[in-house]
Amino acid sequence: MKPSDNYRLVLVTCASPIQAKLIARSVVEKRLAACVNILRSPIESHYRWKGKIARARELLLLIKTTARKLGGLEREVKRLHSYEVPEFIALSIVAASEAYLDWLDENT
Repeated sequence: MKPSDNYRLVLVTCASPIQAKLIARSVVEKRLAACVNILRSPIESHYRWKGKIARARELLLLIKTTARKLGGLEREVKRLHSYEVPEFIALSIVAASEAYLDWLDENT
């Protein structure tokens, strides 16, 4: 395992499979992310929006990227997303295999 604070796992929820695929393809094509996993089983989200409790079925994207690509990645997600306030949560990857992190570097 290689420790590092230069890598991120970004969580983004999407309203539809079409939107999820559009975002995934765009961020990988633009090298803003090395890989995007689309969790195709819908998740059920409960949240407060404009003073009311809401519920939605969504898909979750797991986006692997580097810290230096976060700003561009966030702008691209916002540009393509249908939500007024899309979820964009970046988590630090504290350790991963050296080969995987090398691949991530090469593809972002």
